[in-house]
Amino acid sequence: MFTLRAVNAQPAYVTYKERYKVDLPQQMAECETNYARLIKLLASHQQKPGDKLQNEFRFMVTRGAQQWLHSLCITERSPYTTTLVLSRTTMELSSNWLKMPKLTLRMYHDAKLAEVLAWEGHRRLRPRYEYPNQSMYQSDEKYQLNRFLGEWLTLCLEHGHSLDTHFCFD
Repeated sequence: MFTLRAVNAQPAYVTYKERYKVDLPQQMAECETNYARLIKLLASHQQKPGDKLQNEFRFMVTRGAQQWLHSLCITERSPYTTTLVLSRTTMELSSNWLKMPKLTLRMYHDAKLAEVLAWEGHRRLRPRYEYPNQSMYQSDEKYQLNRFLGEWLTLCLEHGHSLDTHFCFD
């Protein structure tokens, strides 16, 4: 007739990953720090009263023998937010497959936060993704992008200089 099978326990080497939980205080701390870094970068380009509003800020980052031209373009201004596009181009020949992504950022002036909205056509980032998913985003994709932005801005502050006045941001 019927045979009952005993349920075999999983081997000890098989582990199950716990579902990712958003650490909101950690993400907000990263966004606050990114806001402070962006303000420090943009402070070198302060406008004088009566000047026309500037929508693009360019500066150079030198690391060893390599030089990169960075550009911060303001695409939208409102009383409480500013949307920017941060991009980088190398001054020397480099491969096309290893290029820096173009990031779209939003600064929230009332909350003093800055976060990544999009990169290279990827928009509407969710705080958490189930993994695996159709786009193969990591579970904490949004946090990783904000952390990447923080590392990029830190590099700009440590090794960057304005094209106009040739001084370091530090």
